[in-house]
Formats: sequence, C-alpha cells, structure tokens
Amino acid sequence: MQIDKLRGKQLDELFDAILSLKDREECYRFFDDIATMSEIQSLSQRFQVAKMLTQGATYSAIEEETNASTATISRVRRCINYGSDGYQLVLERIKKEDK
Repeated sequence: MQIDKLRGKQLDELFDAILSLKDREECYRFFDDIATMSEIQSLSQRFQVAKMLTQGATYSAIEEETNASTATISRVRRCINYGSDGYQLVLERIKKEDK
C-alpha cells in the first residue's frame, strides 16, 4: 500500500475523526473546514470516475460526465486494477445499501 508511507499517529487521528462523523451533514461541515474546494472536488471526481469505470463506462463518457482528464481516469483505473481494493470495498457497500 502506498499509504503505508504515511501511516502513523497523525493519519490515524485523521481517519478516526472521519470515522466519528455520524451523517452526511457532519461530513459536509468537517470537509468544508479541513479541505479546499479544489481538494474536495478532486476526491469527488475520482470517486465518480471509479464508479463509472466499474460500471463499464468508456473514457470518453467519463471525460464528458466528470470533466476528468484521461490522466486522472488512467490513474483511477490503475488503482482499481492494482491498488488496495478500496474503491471496490466502498462501491460494493454502497451498492448493497441502495438495494
């Protein structure tokens, strides 16, 4: 895992803070304070790219809908194919909740 390079008390505390959030409104409030609009948009965009890739969307469709660059789409695809399965984990959980 790439993130292992950052593993430590500070990152643990950040993740614990995120895990303490109880609902979407609390997420909005916390992320509004902790991240810039650009950082939040980038994270949201990457998540949408991952969702669309796993649904079989083409690069051109993803570019059109998300405004993501092909470099971003390729980076997300690499994470899906060779990463830590974080996207899959979350997407599967969300899919189950939608049912």
